[in-house]
Amino acid sequence: MAEAKTKKVQTKYSPSVIIMKILQYLVLVAGCVLVILPILVILFGAFKTNAEFANTGIFDLPESFQWINFEIAFIDGKVLLGLRNTAIILVLSCLGSIITGTMTAFVIQRFSSYFTKTVKACFLVATLLPNISMQVTVFQIMNNFGLTETMAAPIILYIGTDIISIQIFMQFLNQISVSLDESGIVDGASYPRIYFSIILPNLTPAIATVLIIKFVSIYNDFYTPQLYMSKPELRVVSTALYNFIGPYGAKWEIIFAGIIIAIIPTLIIFLTLQKYIYSGLVSGAVKE
Repeated sequence: MAEAKTKKVQTKYSPSVIIMKILQYLVLVAGCVLVILPILVILFGAFKTNAEFANTGIFDLPESFQWINFEIAFIDGKVLLGLRNTAIILVLSCLGSIITGTMTAFVIQRFSSYFTKTVKACFLVATLLPNISMQVTVFQIMNNFGLTETMAAPIILYIGTDIISIQIFMQFLNQISVSLDESGIVDGASYPRIYFSIILPNLTPAIATVLIIKFVSIYNDFYTPQLYMSKPELRVVSTALYNFIGPYGAKWEIIFAGIIIAIIPTLIIFLTLQKYIYSGLVSGAVKE
């Protein structure tokens, strides 16, 4: 007994354990520094004048806080227009993604057939293909249907390429007992009734998780809106600040101020609902 206790104490404070602990904390500190430094650079630069931004270091504090940068970014950058367009795309994309994702996951998870196995294989192949390599073909299809320079193009793409959400729904469906479906069938319920009355209510944690992830993904996406909605009246938050980049340079202090404005909604939502993100991703992978 005493020898086991001594061995446990020696193992706990052995040099290898101490070295591993130090390496773990060094990695954590390095990760924090890599995350915090860009935010500090943006925060300091957002309050500088154009001349001060050009003549001082990126980590130098501003001599005075230039709140006018935020006003210019908000008004001239047409942030309100960007927020409106972003909100429209977010609502329609999230609703479509939830409906199609839950229905697809329900069919694949509950019905085992050659068709569902083929769909699963297609999902696996789709996740392995680089998204950027298919953009030429996708753009030609959208252009042929007359969907370029409209909000319909990004909405369709956000709904139709959401394989990760389907995987999350499938993980959660593993926790919903098939006996609930069988009880509904015995009571005379159809499959649509089972989906709306049993499956969908029990997928609420998964839906919350997917909505948060989807919101952040769409809100931060620059490539898709820039490619399919280049008109000024169709700009979203991520592309609105592109107004301050011209052939003779960029007004980085205004862009940094706009970035701070754009970060605020995402930061508030993440801090408020972060427990749903972590609990949703973890609990869906645990099967009791």
